[in-house]
Amino acid sequence: MPDTLFPKGFLWGTATAGHQIEGNNIHSSNWADEQKPEFYFDEFRAPSGKACNHYEMVEEDTRLLKALGHQAYRMSLEWSRIEPTEGQFNKEATEHYIKELALLKENGITVFLTLIHFTTPVWFIEKGGFQNIENLRYFERFAEYIVPLVAPYVDSWNILNEFNLGFSSERYLWKINCLKFHARGYHIVKKYSDKPVSTAHAMVQYTPKRHHDTFDRTLAEYHDWAANGFFLHAIRTGEIVFPFTDGEVCPEVKDTLDYWAINMYTRTLIDARRQNGFGIRYEHKKLKMIPMDFYLEEMYPENMIGQLTRLYDKPIYITENGCSCDNDRFRIVYLALYLNAIREAMRMGADVRGYLYWSFMDNYEWTSFLPRFGLVDVDFDTFKRTPKPSAFFYREIMENNGFTQEILRKYLSELPTLGK
Repeated sequence: MPDTLFPKGFLWGTATAGHQIEGNNIHSSNWADEQKPEFYFDEFRAPSGKACNHYEMVEEDTRLLKALGHQAYRMSLEWSRIEPTEGQFNKEATEHYIKELALLKENGITVFLTLIHFTTPVWFIEKGGFQNIENLRYFERFAEYIVPLVAPYVDSWNILNEFNLGFSSERYLWKINCLKFHARGYHIVKKYSDKPVSTAHAMVQYTPKRHHDTFDRTLAEYHDWAANGFFLHAIRTGEIVFPFTDGEVCPEVKDTLDYWAINMYTRTLIDARRQNGFGIRYEHKKLKMIPMDFYLEEMYPENMIGQLTRLYDKPIYITENGCSCDNDRFRIVYLALYLNAIREAMRMGADVRGYLYWSFMDNYEWTSFLPRFGLVDVDFDTFKRTPKPSAFFYREIMENNGFTQEILRKYLSELPTLGK
């Protein structure tokens, strides 16, 4: 692999989400779901509990971010902490987040702040959540409260995270509503901040299993429209065009992104000969890096090139990209491959300005502690943090604005195996 260097000013960092690292998020709908017996339908599922105990270890984690050379950090607020009971804002939680954001700024770290990273209060879900557009007023109240308080510390905003996935009819209504929630959030933030605003989009490549088969190709195009195309089109034009719904013109949605915030991992195979339309990963591409079936059992850096080059009209930040593995050498390979692919996409015209690896530390992966994405190992019993070799590899990438063969071989003397 040739030396892979990035333009001057390229921004480097990592990303996290509140529920996945903070712990004891007891007023969230996710926490409530974790208490139900039906939540535990396989051996790998576990409650979030104290997660990484980050809520109590903010100062230690910020020091570690700085020590490991991070220039930027994406984090989220937990609405359920700030407004645990409808209409009642928690002063302690509000002050906690203000102190955390101020601490990041004091340490010279650029802050990407997500207002809602999946989790919402129990009371909001009981009212129908995003599925009910009438609930927009509750989100407005939350945003009007918190945005002016945290705005002095935020360098870049994400309103929502990855609302574009899913293919049920209920999910389609949810996506349309989320577009409107996003747009309202955008306009509220702009009242109090001149910093760029976006929403993190899960850019999945839907690949026909049989590349030249008409049925697979057509179904793949459909999935791309329902997951990616509708969002790109709505932001660019203000028109919402969605499967099995009447088209709708929403001027308030148009241009409510100042940059494309892209979360990208791998691809999804589409097979028109299966009832659910989703193909089984090619055997030769399966890479089982943890002892469970996991949707990220493949490295496919070409995804970066294919998808980033369709984002021709705005700057791009990679707000999530990462590898879940027990053998950290896979993570080093992953970083090298995906960063090289990003650089290739940039040569082809994609205006990529920064990269945030997912994740800073091992975390609670929504239902399990088994998938480990972190550059920093977390002992979930003692909460001890231990940087992995990939953390130091990434620090050298940040210091050198990319990597050379010398740096790569320093951390990867041999290719990884499935053993530790």
